[in-house]
Amino acid sequence: MATKKKMLEAAAGGAGGAGLNITDVFSTYLYEGNGSARTITNGIDLATEGGLWWSKQRTSTGNHTLFSTARGANRFLNTNTTGVDSAGGSDYISFNTDGISILSGANSGNSGWNTSYQDYTSWTFRKAKKFFDVVTYTGNSVTTAISHDLGSTPGMILVKRTDTAAAWTVYHRSNTAAPETDYLVLNTTAATADYNGMWGDTAPTDTHFTVGNALETNASPGTYIAYLFAHNNSDGEFGPDSDQDIIKCGSYEGNDSNTTEININLGFEPQWLLIKNADLARSWTIVDVMRGLTYGPAGSGAGTTDRALSPNLTASEETASSSSVVTRVDPTPTGFAIRGKSGICNEFGTHIYMAIRRGPLAPPEAGTEVFKVSAASGSPYNPNFAAPFSVDMAIQLRTQGGVASYARNGSRLTGTDYLVTSSAVAAGTSSNWQWDYNEGFFSGGASGTAYAPMWKRAPSFFDVVAYTGTAPTSRTVDHNLGVAPEMIWVKVRETTGAWYIYHSAYGATKYSLLNTAQTFDTGAQPWADTAPTDTNFTVGSWNNGNGNAYIAYLFASLDGVSKLGSYTGDSTNNRLIDCGFTGGARFVLIKQNISGDTYGSWYVWDSVRGIVSGNDSRLSLNNTSAQNTVLDDIDPNSSGFEVNISVNDNNKEYIYYAIA
Repeated sequence: MATKKKMLEAAAGGAGGAGLNITDVFSTYLYEGNGSARTITNGIDLATEGGLWWSKQRTSTGNHTLFSTARGANRFLNTNTTGVDSAGGSDYISFNTDGISILSGANSGNSGWNTSYQDYTSWTFRKAKKFFDVVTYTGNSVTTAISHDLGSTPGMILVKRTDTAAAWTVYHRSNTAAPETDYLVLNTTAATADYNGMWGDTAPTDTHFTVGNALETNASPGTYIAYLFAHNNSDGEFGPDSDQDIIKCGSYEGNDSNTTEININLGFEPQWLLIKNADLARSWTIVDVMRGLTYGPAGSGAGTTDRALSPNLTASEETASSSSVVTRVDPTPTGFAIRGKSGICNEFGTHIYMAIRRGPLAPPEAGTEVFKVSAASGSPYNPNFAAPFSVDMAIQLRTQGGVASYARNGSRLTGTDYLVTSSAVAAGTSSNWQWDYNEGFFSGGASGTAYAPMWKRAPSFFDVVAYTGTAPTSRTVDHNLGVAPEMIWVKVRETTGAWYIYHSAYGATKYSLLNTAQTFDTGAQPWADTAPTDTNFTVGSWNNGNGNAYIAYLFASLDGVSKLGSYTGDSTNNRLIDCGFTGGARFVLIKQNISGDTYGSWYVWDSVRGIVSGNDSRLSLNNTSAQNTVLDDIDPNSSGFEVNISVNDNNKEYIYYAIA
């Protein structure tokens, strides 16, 4: 398994070094200020490679603060002002090999980056070929070519004079038909302006960008810093395959429509977007999946929790209810959609954007990287369920039973919406279902009897897809699992409808229901008799209601990490189900292919509640019963797990899903 991952990562070497992945060069990290020293560990090596750390207060007003290794840890700039870089007598932060450290007392109050009890976001860009570069230079008032190490033609460039007040000047490859003659201003709402002095009427190349004689870009003897962002265009240089680009700069035309959505095809699913209407005086907008970039149902924004910040403003984070902010930027497996008239991202005009791909690119090496079961912490509440990764999907289980909605399911893509695995009811909404944590999920109190299995999206392991139905015909839905899924769960969100289940043991001509103990029945409606592939799955009329929003969860076997399969019972105890693991299973799901709650339930066990040589704690996803603790259903085994007679009935068919 490790060999496979290293081979995949090594193939990405054309992007600036062997072993690079998206998680090596970009991070969105959220934290709560403490007014004192703290370390942010995001896995980005700034100490060796160099780059940019950008911080912004979310919960109240404050500046966007930028530190770069090119200028030093005692200097910062603010994107919302024209001011010079602020130099301190000592360092404010330190650049580390795995993130940054905020030094004790290094904070500027409400305009800083570590005020106590305030929530912050930080974005880290590491220098890497075909991704990001930082350049400093001294102006000479003569049109001059400035060399860079981006390794490709920049898609966007930000230039700031650092010795005196001056605007942040922006070059973007899609800004008008001749972007080398035009510019935008990051610290204002201004529309595109035309001035040859900014870029010397010369387009950038893969080795240089040109500046004219403007005060903002090249006045003598001014000092300047330039941040260069790449535009990868399916040249296969950043990743093992030709479609492994991780950053793109482009544009789309707004349509000011509530009914006609705009779909932008990036060739990847984004995790971070910067958008600006280049034709109108409107704010810049940054959205990302960590703070909340969700896929809402059809309509005017109900059910979404998109959260936006504007680089030109000190304003706190705006949400979908704010009239000035984008309300419907919906990520898709291949790009993003603009849905709805409200907000600044769908007025008439050309909107430029920069998009960064969701990662990682390589499969995980261990189950602990992508799966965790945690009991509710009780207090502190944020997050209530802890995990060593940012969670993409979770099921909240309550061991005492008797609560109709105890088995709740939610995902990062659906935000505060949740579904009930034992019911066909439409999605509910709870402000507790918060995903803006780097290590866990859920905000607020959950009792000590609550547990949560949590999944992280990763190639060859698990994926989440949100889509809108297009009935009456069947349709294919793209995914990013990278392999053909062996199990799929699909549920309509804003209306009543069953949980439809595909499992490779029974193929696309059969289906079961997660919310009942139904057997796998024959029927073309859920999957249109079409097996999923490594790039898409097909849904029929039952999973494709016109205009309805759906959520789909895709599961796969990955050597040493997860295993899906089937077996025929033989009425023995301690029968080994060999999953190819070395440390045993931490999570097991088993369903007998028979109808009836007594035998055909979707049973789950986990190592937190106990997978032991003796009685185990068993819950069912399709009912609200308290956990059963008086049966010895399964036993631990280092290569997987063992089944006993209660889940190994003679000649009965079973499917299973296990995670190491």
